[in-house]
Amino acid sequence: MESLTIHLQEGDRKGMAYIGQPDQPNAAMTFTKAGTELMIIDHTEVEDALRGQQVGRKLLDRLVQLARERNLKVLPLCPFARSVFQKDESIQDVLRK
Repeated sequence: MESLTIHLQEGDRKGMAYIGQPDQPNAAMTFTKAGTELMIIDHTEVEDALRGQQVGRKLLDRLVQLARERNLKVLPLCPFARSVFQKDESIQDVLRK
C-alpha cells in the first residue's frame, strides 16, 4: 500500500473514514449520524496486510477530530472503538457519557 491517507465519506445519515477506494476500502470505520449531536461508530474493519500499523487507531482519531470540529458526542458501539475510548482519556471529551 503506497499511502495510508485517511479519507472521509458522508451521506445524510451514514459515513466512514477509510483508506483506499470508497467502494472497496482497505480499512474503514463506519458511523451513523443520530440527530445533529451524536455520531455512533458501529464498525471497524482493517485488511490483514495493514494490521500492526495502528490503522484502526488512525481511523478513530480522524472521527474524533470530526466530532470535535462539529461539536458532536460519540457513542462507540464497535468493540474496537469502545476499547480505545476506555483506555485513552485524551479522547474521552467527545465520548457520550
